[in-house]
Formats: sequence, C-alpha cells, structure tokens
Amino acid sequence: MKDFPIVYLNSNDGSGLLAFGEGPVMKANVGNALKDLYDFTQTHKEKYMFGYLGYDIKNEIEDLKSENNDGLGFPDMFFYVPKYVVELKSENLKFLSGDRDTVALDFVVDFLEKEIMAQYPKQEINFQSRISKEEYLEKIKGLKNHIQQGDIYEVTFCQEFYAENVDLIDPLGEYFKMNNVTRAPFSSYIQFEGNYILCGSPERFLQKTGDDLISQPIKGTSKRGADQEEDVRLRDLLTKDPKEKAENVMIVDLVRNDLSKVAKKGSVNVRELFGIYSFETVHQLISTIHADQKEGTTIVELLKALFPMGSMTGAPKISAMELIEEFESFKRGVYSGAIGYIKPNGDFDFNVVIRSILYSKANRYLSCPVGGAITINSNPESEYEECITKVDAIMKALNNGGKK
Repeated sequence: MKDFPIVYLNSNDGSGLLAFGEGPVMKANVGNALKDLYDFTQTHKEKYMFGYLGYDIKNEIEDLKSENNDGLGFPDMFFYVPKYVVELKSENLKFLSGDRDTVALDFVVDFLEKEIMAQYPKQEINFQSRISKEEYLEKIKGLKNHIQQGDIYEVTFCQEFYAENVDLIDPLGEYFKMNNVTRAPFSSYIQFEGNYILCGSPERFLQKTGDDLISQPIKGTSKRGADQEEDVRLRDLLTKDPKEKAENVMIVDLVRNDLSKVAKKGSVNVRELFGIYSFETVHQLISTIHADQKEGTTIVELLKALFPMGSMTGAPKISAMELIEEFESFKRGVYSGAIGYIKPNGDFDFNVVIRSILYSKANRYLSCPVGGAITINSNPESEYEECITKVDAIMKALNNGGKK
C-alpha cells in the first residue's frame, strides 16, 4: 500500500483503529529513546500517536545489554502522529483525526475490501529454527539449574523461527490471513519504511484511563481441542494445572510490585486471578491487576516502572533478563515489546508483542519468535511442544491461505 506509515489496531470484536497518512515520525534506538519519546509526546500534545516499544528498551531502564543476532534491524522505538485516525465499528466509520475527505475514504474502503477478501495470494514460506530441539532442551536444563540455585524463580525463554531471502508479496494480506486464524483481541499491523509487524497478540501490557491503570499478564497455555468434548477437557486441565497456575501467580506478584512503584498507596489490587479465556487456537490463563496511578506520573515514568511486561521476562525481573540474554540466540527487538496508541488526553493502551511475524523488506528476513515460562517444574519436552503449538498456528495461516 502507500509509502506513509500505516497502523491498524484490531480488537476482533467488530471494532478497530486505523491510522494512516503523512505525519511526524519518531524513530529511536537504545540510548536516548525514552527521552525522545517524552519529547515527542510533549511536542505533539493533544494528538493521537501510534507506535511500538522494542523489548531492548530494557537496556535504558536497567544496566543490561542486547548482543544476540538481529536479522531485522528495526528501530528500538517507533512512534507516529498520523494525519488520519479512523475508528471502525461494524459498518460505521468515525474520523477521530483528519477530515473525512475523498483521499481518506478511498484509502479506508480499499483497506476494508482487502480485509474481507475471500482469497489472498498464496506464498509458501519455509521457516527454520534458530536452535535445534536438542539445543533447546539443553538450554531449558541450564535455566532450571539457575532456578535450583536460587538465581531466579521463573524465566520466559524464547526461540526464533525465521526465513531468509524472502520477498513477502503482500504483508497486509498475510496479516489478514493470520488474523483469520488467530482472532486475538490485541491484534495489530504496522508498516513503515519497509518494516512490517503482523501481530496476533491476546495480551494487554498496560492501559491507562484517567488515573486507572490495568495490566493483564498471560501465563498458562493449552491448545484447543479437535471437538467440543476434547476442548472442554483441555480447558479444565488448564484451570487445574498447578504448574500453569504457579507461573501465573509469580508474574501477577511481579506486575503488582511494578505497579506499586507508580501507584497510590494501597490501590494495587488483583481484579481477576486465573481467568480462563478461549481464543481461536489456544486457551489462556489471564489475570487482571489494577492500580490508581500517582498524580502527575508521566508515560515515561510508567514505562520505567513496568516495561518490559513481566510475563515476557520472569522473576526476579532483572536476573531473568540477564539470563534471557545469555541463553537466547536472537535479539528480541519488537517481540516482547509493546504496540499501541496514546490518545490526545494522555490515556493509552498497549499490547504485548507475541504471536507475531516481523518482516524486513530490505533484509528479506522474516522472524517468528515464540517462547514460554520455565519454572522448577517445567518439563523440557512439554515446553518445546508448547512453542510448536504457538508457532504452528501462525505458520499454517501464512502457508494455508488463512483457512482454519
């Protein structure tokens, strides 16, 4: 599509936000990214801003590093003030920013027509794993040794599936194919300067509404059943699985602690623990933590307290991130970061970048990282199979025309 950036935040409930058109862009790498974000938000107050924060922004928040392989070369941070912001609700269009002119309407119509196309270009993509299964299993054993030694309680370990020398014919079409299968509530699509993010995330990182803060970490995953009976059985097993619940509660405690740094005293509370939610391809355990933010807290102060999402690190957070850098074999980049938007009044909503495809047109490189939480009770074989379950849905969508 057009040369200007495009951001689409899709709730998969009949609503979404589409941002497009020429406008100011901020790209930054680790060093001054958070300062650049603060300056950008101050310069463009009372405007809509869309973009992402890469996982490696952690290096500005703590004394950490990122030295693993990076096949993509995306900026660590990207934000954009679009000319047009359109709220999509069922059949209705509401222009939140920009005039309802012919240029904008033509773009929206073309975009929506592409979304409802029955067929997309079929392109076979052959992924390979950055590490072998044997290497993965050995790394899990090594991480469990650190848990036994008391260095950490839990760590989210990820591996990269990737494809090289890829000329993705239609990135937006590939996103819609993937979305037809995943139907996730924090799905999103970003394109700018030959960089493409196709995200099928079910997880919210942080939402701010007035002084209310909400974070909804996911820990606990089960595949969907082949029929209703098996599906109910797998759902029930997930709700009763002590390992999955232990993973979830550890991250809930971590997020509560992070929120307490920016919350009014006594306001942090768990609104839902171990909520079971079913998506197109998986069941998930999701907990909801709420807090009232301290008066005058800036978005950068909130990010310094909470980013990256605890569900993508482990606990204790800093020790877990150090081990992630040591044991993983790729730079996470946008993966494990956050995609979202900031409203003119300063409210915002960001997801956690998981279940995603990342593509660099310049590098002809396609990346699909997946991972899971490792605890003392983790079975390496089971953890590997969970990774395969997560990546399989995405690969099938890309290589099977978006059919379920």
